[in-house]
Parts: sequence; structure tokens; C-alpha cells
Amino acid sequence: MAQFQSGDVTIAYDDVGSGARPIILVHGFSSNRNENWRRTGWYGALERRRMRFVAFDARGHGESAKPHDAAAYGREKMVGDIFALMDHLQIPRADLLGYSMGARLSLAAALAKPERIGDLILGGAGGKLFDAPPPGTPMADAMNAASIDAITEPLLRSFRQFADEQGEDRLALAACSQGRGTNFTPDEVSKLSVNTLVVAGARDQLAGEPEELAAIIPGGKAATLPGCDHFSAIPHALFKAAVFDFLDGEMD
Repeated sequence: MAQFQSGDVTIAYDDVGSGARPIILVHGFSSNRNENWRRTGWYGALERRRMRFVAFDARGHGESAKPHDAAAYGREKMVGDIFALMDHLQIPRADLLGYSMGARLSLAAALAKPERIGDLILGGAGGKLFDAPPPGTPMADAMNAASIDAITEPLLRSFRQFADEQGEDRLALAACSQGRGTNFTPDEVSKLSVNTLVVAGARDQLAGEPEELAAIIPGGKAATLPGCDHFSAIPHALFKAAVFDFLDGEMD
């Protein structure tokens, strides 16, 4: 593990391989680089292809700093960590692979500085990207709950259980869920100028249909993973195959 300073926050990361075309891996909410990418076989798959990849723990997650103030998790700051990491490693341009929260951050990065992004992969994302957020602060409430038994909504309960299993800081995750800002709009996403693949499981009720999102992105491509939900899609061999075909330019 290596670390660097992004503003006043310490970010932990792995920089593996020496290929000429680096790819940055951006994990999902309540996960971390080891759980999202290493344990699920992505590290091994990328190493076998002799690719250089950089996986980091987003602020509030894993081995990175964990502020408890929602103001520390604005989209601009979390996206800024991606570019700060690239600057730290002297990477002028990289591909981006993000999953769920990581897909949203990767999309925001590509909209903000398209000249620094090669190919963009949005995993665990789809048409529901544009849905209005639920009223109140349900995810923060789930993370702040004294006991998981108090959480009745199945999806919130799954995220809380996952966070507990990973030993994550629930107060930091609560702050993160409150600080990430507004949703994207179709008009905003229609201006994306980066070659983009959208991937989601056929049973991913959190993401929605990947084709709906890809249709809004100029030249966007989509892949649906049969039988997969939001969590089981991450390690699936078809997810890796779709990503590598896309990066190799072999996807119609």
C-alpha cells in the first residue's frame, strides 16, 4: 500500500504494473479497493493482461482518511482525489473504471476534464442514474443506526451489513452519503465526449437498464450481465470480458 495527500485528506492506493496505458479503478460506496477489485479477481485479470492499474480507497473508505463531516465529501472533492492521484503519479491521461458510486465519480471526472480521460467504463450504472434521490437521508440513517436490526428496507440493510463486514467507519459513510451532491441530468450527460461503456446486471434494481444511460451518451455502448444483481455483477467473468473487449476496441 502507498499513500499520498489530496488536500487535507490522506488517500491509500495500489499502483500495479508498468503498461503504457494506465487504468484507474474507482470502487463503490461502503467498499474499498481490496474488496471491490482485488478479492473479486480484477487485480489478477489486469495483471494477466500486463496492464498498469491504480486502485485507491475513496475518502471515507478502506485505508484512506475518514472525515465525519459531510462537507468533506462533495462531488468536486471526491472527483478531485482522482485527478490528484493522477498528478501524484504523473499520469497525464488514463482510462477510468468505476462501479456504482465509483461510476458516478468517474462520470463526473470525464465531464469535468475529458482531455485527461481515455476510455470510460461505468459499472453498476444505468437509467436510474437520473432518478430523484429518496426523501430524507435513508442511507445515512442506516449507517447511523445503533443496530442493523433497526433497518427494515432490504437494500439499506444490505449496504449496512456489507459495511459492517468490511469494518468500515459507519459515521464516515453516513457523512459520505450526505455530501455527494445532486444527481446528474440527461442534458449534462449528453455532452459527454469520452468513449464510454455502461455495464450492469440484468437484475440490478439499483442501476436500472444500462442501455437507457448509454443511449444518452454520444457513441455510448452498453452491456447487460445476465442473472446478476448489483453485488454479484462485480466478480462476474462476463463483466471483465465486456470491459476488456471495450478497451481492445472489439465491441460493436
